[in-house]
Formats: sequence, C-alpha cells, structure tokens
Amino acid sequence: MHSLDDVMRASAAWVWFPRGSEQHKGELQLVRYPARFGGGVKASQVDSDLDAEAVLEDAIARTRAWGETELMFWTNASDRPDLEDELRRRGAEHFDTLAVLARPIVGTPIDVPTDVTSEVVSTLDQIRELDAINVAVWEHQDPLTERGLADELAEVEAALASGEGGRILAQVDGVAVSTGGCTVIDGFVRLWGGATLADSRGRGAYRAVLADRMRLGAEFGAKTALVKGRISTSAPILARAGFAHYGDERGYRLTV
Repeated sequence: MHSLDDVMRASAAWVWFPRGSEQHKGELQLVRYPARFGGGVKASQVDSDLDAEAVLEDAIARTRAWGETELMFWTNASDRPDLEDELRRRGAEHFDTLAVLARPIVGTPIDVPTDVTSEVVSTLDQIRELDAINVAVWEHQDPLTERGLADELAEVEAALASGEGGRILAQVDGVAVSTGGCTVIDGFVRLWGGATLADSRGRGAYRAVLADRMRLGAEFGAKTALVKGRISTSAPILARAGFAHYGDERGYRLTV
C-alpha cells in the first residue's frame, strides 16, 4: 500500500481529458469538455503565486474566450491558493462532494452475488451496452455516434494492449446494467466512471465492476486502488469494500 502522501499526490494529479476536449495549463488546469458531455470548462490543480481572486479571474477569462458559460471547479487539499472561499463569494453552487478513497489491491475479497457476472470490454457490442448505461446514468451525456463507438473501441483496445487499463461491463440475469473504467499510473489503478442503472442498484453489479477493475489493475502492475466516490452513492459501498477515506473534494459550478 502506498503512503498517505503518495495517495494525496496521486489524487491531486488525477485529471481527465476526454476525447475531443481542449486544455489549458496556466495558474490552474482547465479542460474544455466536448458538447457530447454537455460542454463547459472543468478546473482543478491550482498552483499559483497569485491570490485566489486573480486565479479565478484568469480561469473565467479563459472560459469566456472558449465561448463557454459554465466553469466547474473541484477542490483539492494541495491547491495553492485555495479557491473555495472566493468561489462562494461569487455565488458558485456547491453541487457535489467526492470522497477520496484508497486500499491495497491485495486484501479482503469483494463479495459479488452469484447471479451477477462481469467481463472485460473488448467488442463493439459491449461498447454499445456500456454507452447506453452511461447515457442513462450521467446527466447531459449524448449517445455515441457510430464513429464515436468505433473510436471508443479503439481506445479500449489500445489501453488493454499497452497495460494502461480497461473497461468492465456487469450483467444481472444476463442484462448489462453496470460499467466502469480503470487506468494504471505509477502503481495506482484509478477507478473511474462507475455507473449502474437506477433500477438495478443494490444487487451487487457495482461490486462486480469494482472487483474486476481491481483484478485488471493487479494484472497491469498496480498495488493500490484509488477512487473518488460520490458521497451519496458509491462511497458507502467502497467503505464496506475496505477502502479508507483520505479526504473530500467538493465540486462548485459558476456561471460566467
């Protein structure tokens, strides 16, 4: 298991660049999300000698230059300076909280019901199934086009071939209901994108996806599993699965 400092550094370094996104790294990391994910700009990783007001003004200016009207920011304990008070002062909405959780991959097995099965995603049909789950679960996400499905499969195949990570699909009674991805970096397997259809929750599908992602991470050399779980949904499941709580990250939404 990595140390506390290792976990916190890995958490702070975690940022996602969706296919088709744009990014800018200045006083903080900005990512302009493609229209398929609802657009807007996601901000994180503040590292600046400027004060909070100046850093936020810089982020707002870049957001406007991109033609976007929504700036979303996720706090992190390593932010320098901390922008949270300045965001509140400007009327930003606190819309969600993620728990930073980690555990050794080797340890207590994750209990999965016998009527739940899971598999590593490697075909176009599986990509279609996981996309249908993601569109149903995540807000403001459009279905992939035929080209998008093919691009998604190519990314999955490349990640599996290189040992970078993969995607998992779980079924209950033979019907695909849950999915999630994982990426291996610096001995950590990052667990992301966990999604389960609302009417299938509580049946163990998320646990099946979790167990298979950890197994895949171990195959690719990871020692520690790292995840940012929503306080309202996955965090309690992860705690019962042996994950320790290392802190919280809060999401703010600012209309610019």
